[in-house]
Amino acid sequence: MSANYRVAVRALCDFTAREGDLDHRFTPAPSAREGMEGHTLVASRRGADYIAELPLSGRYEQLTVTGRADGFDPVNNRLEEIKTHRGSLERMSDNQRALHWAQVKVYGALLCAERGLESITLTLVYLEIASGKETLLTQDATNDELQAFFVEQCQRFLAWAQQEADHRQRRDAALCNLRFPHATFRPGQRELAEDVYKAASTGRCLLAQAPTGIGKTLATLFPMLSAMPRQQLDRIAFLTMKTPGRRLALDALTTLIASDKDESLPLRVLELVAREKACEYPDRACHGESCPLAAGFYDRLPAARQAAVEQGWLDRQALREVALAHDVCPYYLGQELARWADVIVGDVNHWFDSHALLHGLAQANEWRAGVLVDEAHNLVERARGMYSAELDQQRLNRLRRVAPSPIAGPLGRLARQWQAVIKAAGLEAAGDKGPPGYALLETLPDKLVGAVQQVGAAITDYLGEHPDQASLELQELLFEALAFCRLAEHFGEHSLCDLTRHGRGRAVLGLRNLIPADFLTARFNAAHAVVLFSATLNPAHYYRDLLGLPTTTAWREVASRFAAHQLEVRIHRDISTRFRDRDASIEPLVAAMAQQYQRRPGHYLAFFSSFAYLEAALARFREAHPDVPVFSQTRGMPEAQRDAFLARFSPGGKGIGFAVLGGAFAEGIDLPGDRLIGAFIATLGLPPFNEFNEALKARLGARFGQGDDYTYQIPGMIKVVQAAGRVIRSPEDEGVVVLMDDRFAQPKVSALLPSWWQLGNHSSY
Repeated sequence: MSANYRVAVRALCDFTAREGDLDHRFTPAPSAREGMEGHTLVASRRGADYIAELPLSGRYEQLTVTGRADGFDPVNNRLEEIKTHRGSLERMSDNQRALHWAQVKVYGALLCAERGLESITLTLVYLEIASGKETLLTQDATNDELQAFFVEQCQRFLAWAQQEADHRQRRDAALCNLRFPHATFRPGQRELAEDVYKAASTGRCLLAQAPTGIGKTLATLFPMLSAMPRQQLDRIAFLTMKTPGRRLALDALTTLIASDKDESLPLRVLELVAREKACEYPDRACHGESCPLAAGFYDRLPAARQAAVEQGWLDRQALREVALAHDVCPYYLGQELARWADVIVGDVNHWFDSHALLHGLAQANEWRAGVLVDEAHNLVERARGMYSAELDQQRLNRLRRVAPSPIAGPLGRLARQWQAVIKAAGLEAAGDKGPPGYALLETLPDKLVGAVQQVGAAITDYLGEHPDQASLELQELLFEALAFCRLAEHFGEHSLCDLTRHGRGRAVLGLRNLIPADFLTARFNAAHAVVLFSATLNPAHYYRDLLGLPTTTAWREVASRFAAHQLEVRIHRDISTRFRDRDASIEPLVAAMAQQYQRRPGHYLAFFSSFAYLEAALARFREAHPDVPVFSQTRGMPEAQRDAFLARFSPGGKGIGFAVLGGAFAEGIDLPGDRLIGAFIATLGLPPFNEFNEALKARLGARFGQGDDYTYQIPGMIKVVQAAGRVIRSPEDEGVVVLMDDRFAQPKVSALLPSWWQLGNHSSY
């Protein structure tokens, strides 16, 4: 082997010991927390000499194998591999059992070599979480037998390790000579690239606000790739909020890979897509007896994996072609290749949510990872969603009518707790046709949470014994219950509990995360360097506080490449869009929009705070100016209609599109040139004044001392700036933004507008 290669025991055995079908039929499984608690429980039952989490390593040729054995009893010379499970062990496949034996044998070989043991007892300890019962499977093995097994596994892996080490050498050598793919940098692009490189070189986080059009995607990927060999980074993750962001990243990587005129850059790029978008047989169950791409998956995986890494470029279509050529599932081939790709492009949930694939792989394999987060201004709300959960009373009631007897009792107890919570919250009188009832609960309803835990346990036990009864509805209730209970275990000042009642039997209990920092800090610490970038990341302290960024996080605001004369910004101080003034504002809003349109006909977007406000303004505009083409976003607009809405903005066309601020057309769309020449913004984008937001304000005020700003002002202005950013997309664009509310002129508000905007003499009519 031309270079050293390091592999974890689990990764080694995953590679060498799996065979047969892919089988993702629902199997009740312990959570990660339950697994850790199970390991602790087993260790507590052993003697005082018992060694838990024993680090071991060994070497075969130039392959180093490392890991932590779950437990070793030196008195009885017994090595244990602990596996937690729910329900009957009979449901465990032979394939899974073989993997477990392979792991404990490799650990046994490492331990015997380290301690000079002639023989050892190997034990698989299966701990049933609900009952605490241990099932022990034991076999004695000699050192010679274990060393032979270890060598066999290493030899199976050796060709792959050789290939991986050679690839790493070639990749790093090429990246050391990586050149920027264009003759010059755009204004601001070099500064951003330099800061990203410094962040990667010093192992820090970076918040970078950079304007649209400077090429942020290339300006972040290029320096992170350049730092990869110098900082010994194992993987780079480029994470996006929406699908178009993935496309931009892949386009930038295509440019970088092709920039070497002598030969293409030896870089493996993988696009991760959602399971429902990658599935070839959505009507089939995910196991070998149902899906042809699951049958024999692990037998065909080696050839598919080899073909994939040889190809290198694995966007969604390329990955699908490789998978189907080898008759394996595209989605699970992608999950496998996440272990072997250099750059992974995917959604932010792959690093930040509670079951994040890339974060889990980084932890298990001790990767040094560089993480790039595009459109990072959305991460606060996305993370809040990741660490929130709901329970739906309607689902409970539907299942109660058809539930088998082992589940019916716990469901009945949960139903009674629901009613007790509704009554205690004063929402009993909410009628079927009346407005929703809403209440913040001062404390977590412990009895209801206990009932939810019992329901989860009952469903888990039932499905463990009756896997053929795993209906979608039953599984969804179980997943809701487990997610709710996991978050309930961590309930604290970062979250609150609320109850919304829409009518009889239609209540939703929510655990709402308010401060994602308490969950995300560990995710930032797990990466070597994280760069969060967007056109809207001001003020920096808002993101530092709410995301839990390290105190060493650097801040960079890249000067805009746009000149003030390109964008005429006006504020209508004579209009108030406050809720109490909405009706009175319609007439002057319509007049202002018509006046600007007549001044310069073309395509405009008009943004409003709600559909009700939009519809009122649209009706009046049509009545007063029937000659001006208008079209509108609608509630629940399907994708085809959204595409048709955007298609109206054709070059040389005219008309006004009415849209909701913060909706599908307020960010992430690109209408350059005369496809869009102006925007009307009839709102400050403030979240509604209600009980929830006032509770959020109080919580953020108590933690950070900035409750009003962090709840209302800053999130609202982020939406405003994002919407206004649709107008100027290139150095050649010119346009106008009309801010229609007197509050935009207030110093505290205008300070949150882009610094290159000039309000000055153009601040009012």
